[in-house]
Amino acid sequence: MESNRQRKVAQIIQEDFAELFRKQAADSLQNFLVTVSDVKVTADLGIAKIYLSIFPQEFRKSIMKEIEENKAQYRNFIGQKMAKQVRVIPQLNFYLDTSLDDVEKLERELRGEGDNPVL
Repeated sequence: MESNRQRKVAQIIQEDFAELFRKQAADSLQNFLVTVSDVKVTADLGIAKIYLSIFPQEFRKSIMKEIEENKAQYRNFIGQKMAKQVRVIPQLNFYLDTSLDDVEKLERELRGEGDNPVL
């Protein structure tokens, strides 16, 4: 079960990264959207798992690659934001969240528009 402390740290990380990614998308010449769909923090606050939704799909690989390459800068960024609230800045692990794609695919199949309509 998640503690209040874990939830609070996760919420701070989620809000700060949502704002950062929004600014980066606005400054980019390409039209894309990066949404922080969820953040899970381990009990010792040592690791933060950050789940991202990226649209449109064709940007996913390149954006995830760029995020992985800049993980140290992102940890520094969150460290500056959270310096007064935690002793140890968590390691950041980024994951692609495809749950919305799964929902969309299921809805298409239920409407009979999928690749393999249900008989």
